[in-house]
Amino acid sequence: MTPKQNKLTRFLSTLPKNIFSGLVVSLIALPLGLGLAMASDAPPIAGIITAVVGGVLVSLLGGSHVTITGPGNGMVGVLLVAVTTLGLEATYAAVICSGGLVLLLGFLRMGKLADFFPSSAIQGMLAAIGLIILGKQFHVMLGNKISRESSIDYIVEIPVSILSVFRQDSMSLVYAAIAGLLSLLIMAYYPKLRNKYLQLIPAPMWIVILSIGFSYFMELVVQAPNPIHPDYMISGIPMPAEILSQLPTPDFSSISGLPFWISVLGLTLIASIESLLSIKAVDKLDPQRRRSNVNKDLKALGLATIGSGFMGGINVVTVIARSSVNVNNGATNRSSNLFHALFLTAFILLFSTQLTRIPLPALMAILVFTGYKLASPANIQKIFNVGKEQLLIFFTTLFVTLYVDLIVGILAGVVMTLIIHLFVARSISLFFRNLPKPNVLMYKEMDSGGYYVSVKHFCSFLNYFKLKQKLDIIPEDSDLVVDFSLCEFVDHTVMENLHSYQNIFARRGGNFEVIGLDLHDTESEHPFALRRLLPGFQFIEKNLTKRQTTLRDVAEDYQLNYAFESVEDVRFLDDFLFFRTKQIQRVYNQLFNDIESFRIFDLSFSEGAFIARKEVRTTMLHIELEQELPVFTLDREGFLEKVYAFAGFKDIPIDNHSDFSNRFYLLGEDEASIKKFFTDDLVHFFESNPYYHIESNGHSLLLFGKERLAGIKEIKAMLDFGKRLKDVINT
Repeated sequence: MTPKQNKLTRFLSTLPKNIFSGLVVSLIALPLGLGLAMASDAPPIAGIITAVVGGVLVSLLGGSHVTITGPGNGMVGVLLVAVTTLGLEATYAAVICSGGLVLLLGFLRMGKLADFFPSSAIQGMLAAIGLIILGKQFHVMLGNKISRESSIDYIVEIPVSILSVFRQDSMSLVYAAIAGLLSLLIMAYYPKLRNKYLQLIPAPMWIVILSIGFSYFMELVVQAPNPIHPDYMISGIPMPAEILSQLPTPDFSSISGLPFWISVLGLTLIASIESLLSIKAVDKLDPQRRRSNVNKDLKALGLATIGSGFMGGINVVTVIARSSVNVNNGATNRSSNLFHALFLTAFILLFSTQLTRIPLPALMAILVFTGYKLASPANIQKIFNVGKEQLLIFFTTLFVTLYVDLIVGILAGVVMTLIIHLFVARSISLFFRNLPKPNVLMYKEMDSGGYYVSVKHFCSFLNYFKLKQKLDIIPEDSDLVVDFSLCEFVDHTVMENLHSYQNIFARRGGNFEVIGLDLHDTESEHPFALRRLLPGFQFIEKNLTKRQTTLRDVAEDYQLNYAFESVEDVRFLDDFLFFRTKQIQRVYNQLFNDIESFRIFDLSFSEGAFIARKEVRTTMLHIELEQELPVFTLDREGFLEKVYAFAGFKDIPIDNHSDFSNRFYLLGEDEASIKKFFTDDLVHFFESNPYYHIESNGHSLLLFGKERLAGIKEIKAMLDFGKRLKDVINT
């Protein structure tokens, strides 16, 4: 079979998974697209047009693999300013020009643009965007439309809107506020329900379904008009036959004015940064461990934005939240982005009338929650943990963005970072002499086949790209040592990016080790903290919690060792299917035998990234076996697993054990070896014991019960289950 035939065969075999993933993503994109467009003072249909045009063009022309494109959260603030300053028709012209600049950035190979901004400044910019979204839409969510001159005014008046709910004379506005608050509660608490059936329909789509269902209930059952005020219902969605006839005419008459080009530059900057950061984050989630061609993706995003502007849409960007959902639902290539666009088109063609039954406060609740996630106090706490100086950069960017605009805000963050670097370096000559550095020396060690990179003098966000150029040409399945012993200054952005490389190398079978920082001083114990070459490294002794002291006692009862510290080497988990789309944060509270072939531990991991990031803690058991095993996954069979069967995931039946096959969902590539491994004794063991999620990576087993930390009783049960399972396998 030729390579082209192989490629076509693989594409067709994964098509059901990508169709399924595209459907799930479209359920999130529909309400978000409507809401983001309206939050930007654009017609609701503009968000859907953006997602459809972006999904089609970027899936055909892009250089990423599993990303989703459409309207982005970061664009709301700058689009609001553009519409207010230029008007809607001129804003479409600005969007088109912005697309042309993004296209030009792709041809100029400026995919590294995001690397020139300090991490804390970017976080400050995102937080400011979140507050802009939250500030304006919070009032609409509570049935209180107001118009103010600045973003700060909207934020300051939030308490007034909260009190106004209790003072409304019109019950229709009270009902609007109730719809908004209930929707906000769904957004906040629905993700905490770790139920695989409920999670099939994302929270935003539940809001749409319940809103439309309530409207029909009032009309058909109660036979009463919708109690929500008409001004707080979605309007302006054209019928399918009207969409093409109502295409706008972009107004280029303002193209010679400064406000027009300020808007164009703002749109281009935010769209580029948001897309590049999202692409970088999604590459870390890709189970096939591929790296995107970001310059090719910029070209596709630029073309899509031009097309979107002419059709009445807004900037097309790569969006992290929907991309994370795409990966977690089994997407393997760009076709899922195309199918997400096709499903959105079908929704508009079939249900455009029903969408007008959605209360505006319900959609705005989705955006309020999104804005809160961007500006969450938890994010501020994380930045504070890295270092107090990072908090200063963060708040400088945030407040300047709120009081002035996004471009000035990010520039203020860059300037503040340089001032702090100058202060921390404590040497003007060191700072300015080495600003264009570091000197990076790389060579391949012939005896071991590994790579060694030495970084000298000064390494910050402004010159990090020089180090990145070297790191990007090293195969990620290699052994790499990065030595900072001759580097006098390493900033937070560099440390954070190096951590990302460590994760990528670990996932792809390589080893990425950073050395030479033992004599560098930090302001905090955080691994991303800014470092300078000074003595004084300190350690903090940790006190055990009550649970940890109990775990220590359990370890003694079971004749195991106990260690509360985080485990640095977690490569023993990399080959398991469960972690292909998840980022391991910490492995700690470990109970293990002398050779660590049997260990139970607490673990924290994250799904997705940016505002889609969800951190989960659970307790797992890992068993290293002396014999070779087939690679498989075993889980309790339910409705969701039956749905997976239609998406191309095949359940392996065990001969003469129909009850086991009906109760358990067994997956794996080597069906013959798996059937041979599942002996009568092993099948009977699983049938007569509690259910656990169990995986084999070929030489060890991983099992856990629920996606939460286990209690002491559950840990003891898991230990007993694991020991008996090991005995059955070894007999």
